[in-house]
Amino acid sequence: MVQLQEIERYIVEGDVEALQRIVEQLNDSIDLDLLYEAAGLFAEYGFIQEADRLYETMRFHLPDEAQLKIDRAGTLLELGEEDEALLLLTDVRPEEEEYVQALLALADYYQLTGMAEAALEKIKEAQTIAPHEPVIQFAYAELLLDAGKYGEAARHYVSLLEETDEIGGVSLVARLAETYSAGAAYEEAIPFYEELLQDNVSPDTLFGAAFANFQSGYAERAIPLLDQLIDMDPDYYSAYMLAGQAQAAVGEDRKAYDLFKDGIRRDEYDKELCLAAGKSALKLGLPEEAEAHLREALVLDPEYVEALITLASLYDQKEQSEELLELLAYSKEEYGDIPLLSAFSAYAYEREEQFEDAYASYSKAYTGMKDDPDFLGKYARFLLEDGRRLEAVAVVKELLKLDPDHEDWSAFLEAEIDEEV
Repeated sequence: MVQLQEIERYIVEGDVEALQRIVEQLNDSIDLDLLYEAAGLFAEYGFIQEADRLYETMRFHLPDEAQLKIDRAGTLLELGEEDEALLLLTDVRPEEEEYVQALLALADYYQLTGMAEAALEKIKEAQTIAPHEPVIQFAYAELLLDAGKYGEAARHYVSLLEETDEIGGVSLVARLAETYSAGAAYEEAIPFYEELLQDNVSPDTLFGAAFANFQSGYAERAIPLLDQLIDMDPDYYSAYMLAGQAQAAVGEDRKAYDLFKDGIRRDEYDKELCLAAGKSALKLGLPEEAEAHLREALVLDPEYVEALITLASLYDQKEQSEELLELLAYSKEEYGDIPLLSAFSAYAYEREEQFEDAYASYSKAYTGMKDDPDFLGKYARFLLEDGRRLEAVAVVKELLKLDPDHEDWSAFLEAEIDEEV
């Protein structure tokens, strides 16, 4: 007769023909214990159709066995036969010992299909039957986590952690670190990450710990964790961004820039790293390098607004009007309504003495930039030079709302009022 060791050997060897022969033999067997163990083995290794055939055979012999209904429902769900699976699960009766297990299986299905309320209903029903069962409490916590109710989920995980370290192969310490981080309770997450790192140093745990420390304002603690992570896995791309940000937070701008560049060398398609490198180069007084990084970001994503604004700002500061207008010409249709870009356009046109275009751009930017004294000052001067004195007065009034003590513009407005009188 077929032995389980023989099945496992054929599975490991990938001998599909031999496995098919074994399934045929098992289907003719009346040794239901062997069939059950073999079905479980097939399912464990991902041979779902083979497992399903064996469960179907067993149900022929034991059609009312609740556990077989649940097990076969699991394989049917894997095979996409949802309706038949749900019929089997709902056929398990409340008085049967396996009823709670069926409720949990239904809750899993509803959760995976986005039916959160139905899942919660099944979990609550299971809780009324077995209120102290850890598996049910864990399932409820998982549902809360998936629903974004991080505080409630954490309370349940903490309660479970008092009784056991893991459930279903899931570390409760890891779940708490993940849950607190997901809920932006980074300070609370840190000790759980530290506990995880005592037992198992993995790239994901190092990154999670570093991120929690960085978000909590402990950039200096994040740096050695990220150094260790990059040494362990140089292709852990997201580590470079966080490492650069941490170095910048402690004033190490050159190290930050080098890390952003290292990240780009590892992943040349990361537009956010290109933007970060561009901003870092600007901070270091490297405008040419900054321009190259920002242009690369826009090559990767021509609709990357933050990179567009940063590059436009660089061109404006360097008074590279032609380059600025050329840059904005390509984005005019998409981003013509962004006030800051209209302001940059106005400054460039004014420098190029294209005054009608400058006036149009200033007017377009004005509504969205009434809270920017620098813009208002430039606009007011332009209007005065362009002979639009009444409009200049209106702009100056807006400016003085923001900066009532501005001596030059206060004096200008008083002179205008005196002249009217």
